[in-house]
Parts: sequence; structure tokens; C-alpha cells
Amino acid sequence: MNRTTLIVVAIVAALFAVSWIAHAVSMSGQKDNVVDAFMLTMAAFLTLAIFSFLYRDNPFYKFAEHLFVGVSAAFWMCQGFWSTIVGNLIPRLSEGLSGFFQVPYQASSWNFAYWIPVILGLMLLMRLTKDYGWLSRWPLALIVGTTAGLNFVRYLRSDFIVQVSATFMPLLSNESHPWEGFGAFLSNLNLAATGQLVTIVANWVIFLGVICGIIYFFFSKEHTGIFGRASRVGIWILMITFGAGFGYTVMGRISLLVGRITFLFKDWLQIIS
Repeated sequence: MNRTTLIVVAIVAALFAVSWIAHAVSMSGQKDNVVDAFMLTMAAFLTLAIFSFLYRDNPFYKFAEHLFVGVSAAFWMCQGFWSTIVGNLIPRLSEGLSGFFQVPYQASSWNFAYWIPVILGLMLLMRLTKDYGWLSRWPLALIVGTTAGLNFVRYLRSDFIVQVSATFMPLLSNESHPWEGFGAFLSNLNLAATGQLVTIVANWVIFLGVICGIIYFFFSKEHTGIFGRASRVGIWILMITFGAGFGYTVMGRISLLVGRITFLFKDWLQIIS
């Protein structure tokens, strides 16, 4: 560690101590004020450490990143142990272990099927050894294959069948305004968002957008003439859709940024109320 790094670390440690002491004094009338002040200062330090990556990669950012990954892994490991192993497996395996962990014993008779996940879990742990690491491939393959099979059905239903069904819509009417002819349509013409005109236009945009998007991915015919113009419309539809999705994602990240900025200026620095 060079001299510049030592100076920076010393300055950061001094600022951390000053912030900790200042918040502990301001919380002197509260219970556990020292611990709460430390947690508040640590949260601010980790937030600024993550933001420091905007300048360049540095040890503070790496520390915050590794701490986040490590704490997350430990948290979910504990969650899995207490909810899956202790909560579901042990009560079905052993009455003695159930009493040790103070969970109700559920198995009425011995069942070998409950030992299968135990054996597979032990085989997964063989990945940590050098000579028997190959044993972990079998339970890992079972997990990946089962998860892929189950998720395939779920995604097929939610991302394919539901979306295809949503494109089957009436082009001249809706539930609140059934089609009664052009006379009734013109006499009741309005620009309300729930009106028949706007609904018809929206349904036609969805219908033509789906058709043009499918044409863009149809490569068995050269994209020329009307077919080519429809393909270009499909490109616009795809770009607008991707742009809207990206914008929605960015706005979600911006809301997280606003939350952290608010925390720094309100809870930590107490500049804003």
C-alpha cells in the first residue's frame, strides 16, 4: 500500500469516526444511540463507496461490492437452511432432530424419498473436494433440468400463450361499445380515452404492429415492395418497444438513485427535512 493510499484511507477513517460521534451525540436521548449512529454512518459510507465507481475502480468500491455479495450469500444460505432444511426436511426425517431444532415432527413412518434430497445435497458439496468433485455434476444437472422444464411451461403460458391471446381483439368494437353501424359510431364520436374511436385505433395499432413485427422476422421472402415497407414498420415497432422497456428500466434505477440521495442528504447529513 503506497503513501497516497494510506493518506486517503486515514482521511476516510477520520471522517467516518467524526460522523459516527456526531450522530451518536445527536441521538444521545435514544436507546442504543451508539449502535444506531454506527449503522447510519456505515450505510452512508457504503453508499458513497458504491458511488465512487463513477470516478474509477478503487478499493472502497471493491470492499462495498464484496461485502454486499458476501452478506447476500450468507443471508440466503441461512434462509435456505432454516426454511428448507429445518422447516421442511428435518421434520420428515428424524424425531430427534425435530426435537433438537424445536420443530414439530411430521412423518408418520420412515420414507426413503425424503433422503433423496439429502443424498443429492451431499453430492453437491463434493464440489468442494478435488477428488470427488465430479459427483456434483449429477445433482446439478437434475436441478438445471428440472428448473428448465418447470419454467418452460410457466414462461410458455405467461410470455407466449397470454400474449398471443391478447392480440385476438375486436377491431371495430369493445365490451362497453359494441359495433352498431357507422351511423351510431359517428353520432357518438368522441376523443375520450375509453371511447370507441380511441379503442378502435389502439386495437388496429396492436394488430398491425404484431403483423409487421412478424413480417420483419420472416426471412423466406425478400423484403421488397409492400412486404419490405411492412418490415420497416416492424422495425419501428420493435425499436419503440425496446426503447419503452429500456426507459422503464432506467426510471426504476433512477428511483433507487433518488432514494439513496435522499438518504444521504436527509438522514445522514440532515440538510433537507
